[in-house]
Amino acid sequence: MTSATRQPDTAAETVPPRLIATDLDGTLLRDDKSVSPRTVAALAAAEEAGIEVFFVTGRPARWMDVVSDHVHGHGLAICGNGAAVVDLHGGPGAHKFVKVRELERGNALDAVRLLRDAAPGTVYAVEQTYGFYQEPAYPKLHMEIPDSLAPAETLLGPDHRAAAEPVLKILAYHPEIDPDAFLTLARLAIGDRADVTRSSPSALLEISGPGVSKASTLALCCAERGISHEEVVAFGDMPNDVEMLTWAGRSYAMGNAHPDVIAAASGRTVANNEDGVAVVIEQLVAERV
Repeated sequence: MTSATRQPDTAAETVPPRLIATDLDGTLLRDDKSVSPRTVAALAAAEEAGIEVFFVTGRPARWMDVVSDHVHGHGLAICGNGAAVVDLHGGPGAHKFVKVRELERGNALDAVRLLRDAAPGTVYAVEQTYGFYQEPAYPKLHMEIPDSLAPAETLLGPDHRAAAEPVLKILAYHPEIDPDAFLTLARLAIGDRADVTRSSPSALLEISGPGVSKASTLALCCAERGISHEEVVAFGDMPNDVEMLTWAGRSYAMGNAHPDVIAAASGRTVANNEDGVAVVIEQLVAERV
């Protein structure tokens, strides 16, 4: 299987790209959550040139309507920071889960307990394949109505109504701790029981199964297609993109990126509001002419 951690060992600029992997929020999307006409044209040009485009996002499948018209031939997107590969061909509300890499409930309960002990005041929400559940004190961060309200231990317990539905990730929010400090604390507290990252400007963490990340699921999808890491060009802006940018043969931090992302990427483009992804795709397509 293709590794999701190794660094490129060949000068990627000499390898023609076969796949573009791009984050959405803060990267492909502008701040108003739109896909600019220039970006739409660039995505189409990449596909026309034979370069597959994969959207690789922390978003759940139900939030993919904004790009569902731009998935082109394969129709696939990696959602939930690698927890799911989703076929968007069916359109809004009719997506199909092709691959699910769930967070086992025992690990989830351990993560909740350990982080609550390490950071009192942490509150949780649970993202499942088709449902979203939260604790009563969890803030309204997602502009949606949860399917039920209960303590995380109840939401993850064997008697909850969605107990048979896979857990994709847990969201952990703290109202006072610095976001980067919260991430460091959580990784130390939870250890190898789960993978912890963040993509929000607030102290909101995303907790997935051990080894589940954008990079590891992207590596699986590429291996299925016979695509090497050197043939991948990746884009991102937040810590949940770091592993993917490190793994890809060529990678770009957005002009608005987190410092850790800038350090991880092999290159840099302009900000999302300036169509930074489109700028690079246009260059890649021009190189193939």
